[in-house]
Amino acid sequence: MKRKINLLPFAIITILFFLLNSYVLSGIHTLSSNPIITPLFWTFIFVVTAALIYSIVRMRDNGMDLFFKIATHVFLVLFVSELIFILVLLPGDAYHLLLGKPRNIYWVEFALALFIFSILIFVYGIIRGKYAYRIIKHTLFFDDLPENFDGFTITQISDVHAGSFQSPRSVQKGINLIKAQKSDLFVFTGDLVNNKAEEITPWIGHFSQIKAPYGQFSVLGNHDYGDYIKWESEALKRANLQQLKTYHAELGFRLLLDEHVELYKHGEKIILAGVENWGLGFGERGDLQKALTGVDPNDFKVLLSHDPTHWDSEVKKLPSKVHLTLSGHTHGMQFGIEAFGIKWSPVKYRYAHWAGIASENGRFLNINRGFGFLGFSGRVGIWPEITVIELKKTRN
Repeated sequence: MKRKINLLPFAIITILFFLLNSYVLSGIHTLSSNPIITPLFWTFIFVVTAALIYSIVRMRDNGMDLFFKIATHVFLVLFVSELIFILVLLPGDAYHLLLGKPRNIYWVEFALALFIFSILIFVYGIIRGKYAYRIIKHTLFFDDLPENFDGFTITQISDVHAGSFQSPRSVQKGINLIKAQKSDLFVFTGDLVNNKAEEITPWIGHFSQIKAPYGQFSVLGNHDYGDYIKWESEALKRANLQQLKTYHAELGFRLLLDEHVELYKHGEKIILAGVENWGLGFGERGDLQKALTGVDPNDFKVLLSHDPTHWDSEVKKLPSKVHLTLSGHTHGMQFGIEAFGIKWSPVKYRYAHWAGIASENGRFLNINRGFGFLGFSGRVGIWPEITVIELKKTRN
């Protein structure tokens, strides 16, 4: 017996969407009074809305197939672009209303230009932006870094989400950039797949090319546990996780599961620890105390922990100082602005720290913006990231 689907949320969203579009149409009519515009406009809006609702209803039986992806992406691009149009048009209308003047046609043209620009940049994000890898470099200074690790480099990627990839050539471009950094250490901070271990199999040949003199290490992210799809049995879910761990080994990654390793250079060492996923609202599996068992509190420590809320909640408060934590998870929401001194993404309203470096009491956190993408098959303003961190000893 199929579960009944509550259509009330869809009805509310549809009503709000049509009210929003009524205002958009009023702006268009300011520029043209052609009678054909209204029926064409509403026909298009009806088709987009109906396709979205139908794709959601059928998702239970068909999953997130091609039709679902097209319908949701068209709706998302249209909705966000119209929202930008309204946010620009509304203040102008309010201003002219207070002055008792008619709507300014030039202001409407400006809003329409931003609407068109928004659509174009979203299309770019879907076609090219999701593979527009960039290298972000940070140099971090520490008083107690072992002398022989001065200048030690770490390349970090996170959130591969292999099940979302479609272009082997584009992915290889990212792999080549990773290899070109020639870092001492490579780390991957979780979410290798979206849901199932098999998603990584077409890409093993790509990611297994990554090598570093001090090794390649990884941890699990919230998506790696298979929590977001329905399994026929718990045994299959456990088998999927075990298979994913095997694939980490095939990639040449040493998976750290609440444990640590010692990295030696000319007789001195640093600690590299890794925990299972620990994140507020995403499963608090990781055991930091277990990962650091046997570690001298005075040792220099680097921690791999997928979710940055772990740093805020536990890591930065730990009596045994963890010098550097490497995380991912947020993706920067794959949408935002990082230009002209502006750093903004809607994800900031969920995470205090959502990208780049944060620090407190000499303890650093780096949040990688993600190598892959999930949900929205694109990136706008928040591009896929390969992080290179250089550790430096503070000189007096």
